Amino acid sequence: MRTYTGISADGQALDYVDKKRWLWLLSVAYPLQPFIAIGLHAKTGVEAWFLLPFFSNYVLAPIVDWLIGEDSNNPPEEVVMQLDQDPYYRRLTYAIIPLHFASLVGGIWYATTQPLSWWAFLLLAALTGLTAGLAINTAHELGHKNSKIEKQLAKIALVIPAYGHFTIEHNRGHHKYVSTFKDPASARMGESIYRFAMREIPGAFAGAWAIEKDRLTRRGKSVWHPTNQILQSYSLTAAMSLLFLLVLGWKVLPFLIVHNLFAYWQLTSANYIEHYGLLRHGADDGTLERCEPHHSWNSNHIFSNLVLFHLERHSDHHTHPLRRYQSLRHFENLPQLPNGYFGMYMLAYIPWLWFKVMDKRLMALPHVAGDINNVNIDPAAHPSIFLKWGRDKMSEPTYTDLRGL
Repeated sequence: MRTYTGISADGQALDYVDKKRWLWLLSVAYPLQPFIAIGLHAKTGVEAWFLLPFFSNYVLAPIVDWLIGEDSNNPPEEVVMQLDQDPYYRRLTYAIIPLHFASLVGGIWYATTQPLSWWAFLLLAALTGLTAGLAINTAHELGHKNSKIEKQLAKIALVIPAYGHFTIEHNRGHHKYVSTFKDPASARMGESIYRFAMREIPGAFAGAWAIEKDRLTRRGKSVWHPTNQILQSYSLTAAMSLLFLLVLGWKVLPFLIVHNLFAYWQLTSANYIEHYGLLRHGADDGTLERCEPHHSWNSNHIFSNLVLFHLERHSDHHTHPLRRYQSLRHFENLPQLPNGYFGMYMLAYIPWLWFKVMDKRLMALPHVAGDINNVNIDPAAHPSIFLKWGRDKMSEPTYTDLRGL
């Protein structure tokens, strides 16, 4: 274990050891799940093995998170610079890129060359799409950094799930408008994940396209100029897909459709739970209050954080987006999720159960204080929410003042 040393504010020497240093390798290994199912099927011929990774992610992972529990420890600020500059952590995010491609190539080759039933074929495509969703998470970590190599690697990772607009919209759209009515990636109270997906997926692309169009217009270029970063990424995806099609045949098409849709669904699932119902207030002049840790739902559950590069410490990430995953902190009195992301996904897929658990938790937050004027509400669900939570507060909530931002 490497020891980081620093001097505290009172002049005392301190030592810090990241006890999870080698456990972060789980984030690198996690995208290789398709090979486990493929290997077991190749050995036994039993197609039900393609269900194993889904069972592991959506049943076992929440149980493991619950059993192991949470870790609220933070690295001392005095050693954070050393921790961030340690090349080991960056190399893990670099090493995972070829593994994402390996999962896609292995999954698509096996599905199109082996005599699988139609349902096993679709399961393998969805499973490979699950790992492509992890590629978006890798791009999320890399795309926030200032180094050119990390930004380029983020773009390369996004070729896999055909989601090349993500970094543009996420960094310059979502982080700007997070937890407001204008952000398509911030879920609203009373909005099911299925209705959210219909708004978030096209809204994110439209937002990214508008941002990129504005960038090119200010440089006197057409939106169709070769330097359009969205077109560059999707061109690479198209070229890769065409290569698969030429080598492996027509079965590539249904595989990639299922693969990409399932990858999108992974991102949508994360976006849905990360800011559900949380609201940043706007002033009359159109400015927004500063994004604070309480504008994101946080989770300290150990296992799912270890396989997602600490994504679940989302509150600190939105407050300090340049901070690297190993240095993200826990804060007291944050909106806390009752389980890790995988468990929360399953809860979100059952809307009535999600509302039952999360609406009560949302309204009990200190900065919400039971007042629906402090909540980002879905207009379609407003009447029922107002009847349940707002009738003792006022005659009509004012949450709509953010629509025009």
